[in-house]
Amino acid sequence: MSKRNKILVAAAAAVLVLGVAGWRWSAASGKQKPQMETAQVERGRIVAKVTATGTLSAIVTVQVGSQVSGRIAALNADFNSEVKKGQLIAKIDPQLFQAAVEQARANLLAAQGNLAKARAQAADAQRQAERARQLAEQKLIAQADYETTQSNADAAAAGVQAALGSEAQAKASLTQASVNLAYTDILSPTNGTVISRNVDVGQTVAASLQAPTIFVIAEDLKKMQVDTSVAEADVGRLLPGMTASFTVDAYPSIVFQGKVRQVRNAPQTVQNVVTYDAVIDVENPELKLKPGMTANVTFVYAEKQDVLRIPNAALRFKPPPGAFADAGGGRGAPGGRPDAAGNGSEARRPQAKGDGRPETPDRRTVWVLKEERPTAVRVKTGISDGSATELVEGDLQAGDVVITDAAGPPSGMAAAMRRPF
Repeated sequence: MSKRNKILVAAAAAVLVLGVAGWRWSAASGKQKPQMETAQVERGRIVAKVTATGTLSAIVTVQVGSQVSGRIAALNADFNSEVKKGQLIAKIDPQLFQAAVEQARANLLAAQGNLAKARAQAADAQRQAERARQLAEQKLIAQADYETTQSNADAAAAGVQAALGSEAQAKASLTQASVNLAYTDILSPTNGTVISRNVDVGQTVAASLQAPTIFVIAEDLKKMQVDTSVAEADVGRLLPGMTASFTVDAYPSIVFQGKVRQVRNAPQTVQNVVTYDAVIDVENPELKLKPGMTANVTFVYAEKQDVLRIPNAALRFKPPPGAFADAGGGRGAPGGRPDAAGNGSEARRPQAKGDGRPETPDRRTVWVLKEERPTAVRVKTGISDGSATELVEGDLQAGDVVITDAAGPPSGMAAAMRRPF
């Protein structure tokens, strides 16, 4: 063989070797086995809870306003002032109201004078009428004259009644003016602490439409409440008397305790989200909690010790269509069949043996690795803490490995499921 032919044969052999190697690499990459994420079933404690946010406030908060309009002449209380019931905490300039009282008193005196005058006139008219009656009986005056004097007497008696009415009106005006004068003294309606002052000395308040708020007084800051917004999906788990705990941003390391006083029936709808107000009573002996603080509240409605726990990710996991089409055997092997396209549809997802019931919130299917192969197991769940869920029924034991996630091409995954990992 010539040297030229030897070179051509060697080149052809090299091309053949490279082609076979490329084909084997392509086949191997096409059968890449799926990437599995797993977790273990374990025993432990589960605490089922509801979380919500709320706002702290005093149990009784009183808004102190002004019944009359006028200029603020004095303020005897300020922010954080301790006040007693009946204490003078503000004063409205009383000059105009004192003048109104004096005017009402003068009007009363005038009305009383008019009443006395009317009574005197009525008495005189009555005497004249009596005298005219006697003369008329003796036929000494005409009957018409007697009737005129009697009419005058009746009119005088009516004048007395009118004067009495004027006197009563004057007394009422004097009472009203006196009451308005008394309203210039702003008194505390309760024992408590001033948490807000809304006016300054010299400011004019107008009470024509509604009473302006001058102070806000909290009755007792050692006893407070938290108004929480609980989602409608969770409100059914709350009951009066239930223990609640919460933290505030001011003291992130301190957990405060309280009790649910009531769950109010009035819904609160904000942007189509419905919540309900759960009111929590809280003791505040050290006065650390202040009105308006935001509370991050936790309600514990169930707690269990030493139960089987499974990660919630395993309950949520559903294999890609066709991935576990041939996986089976062992406890609870699936009995579903692929559809016409070769993929298991959602409606025909494999179920555990002997359990044809569909999945419900408390009955689920989980995938367990048995002898390095995935097996569907039907379980019944209990309470959950958000990351793990209690196993009530199911062929699982502590230490079993469950699948929480899987990634890879379905065809390659199905092929990989048919052989040990």
